[in-house]
Amino acid sequence: MRILHTMLRVGDLDRALAFYTEVLGMHLLRRQDYPSGRFTLAFVGYGPESDGAVLELTHNWDTPSYEPGTGFGHLAIAVADAYAACEQIKARGGKVVREAGPMKHGTTVIAFVEDPDGYKIELIEKKG
Repeated sequence: MRILHTMLRVGDLDRALAFYTEVLGMHLLRRQDYPSGRFTLAFVGYGPESDGAVLELTHNWDTPSYEPGTGFGHLAIAVADAYAACEQIKARGGKVVREAGPMKHGTTVIAFVEDPDGYKIELIEKKG
């Protein structure tokens, strides 16, 4: 068994796709409209779905926004250099909500960014 994807509901699919592809550098892997259900599914990731977990962005056509809720924490992405990743994300118009630096009570370098729908993404610096 393995994790296939994590689904996030998004209020504006074009805005969400721009963030995940242009700001975070993911690729649109597939997209399908379901007119009878009035929703669209778009899958994004860093590689093929057959090789790793991806994000499913669900856009319900009649729902303009969602609240992330108190139960959801964050997504995590490994990066080679969290400081450089934050600078690149800011240069691409992304929102850094916690600058890169050692985690509290530890030494791992982390940062947090926020997508247009308010979901948090943790950047974890992985050396080597």
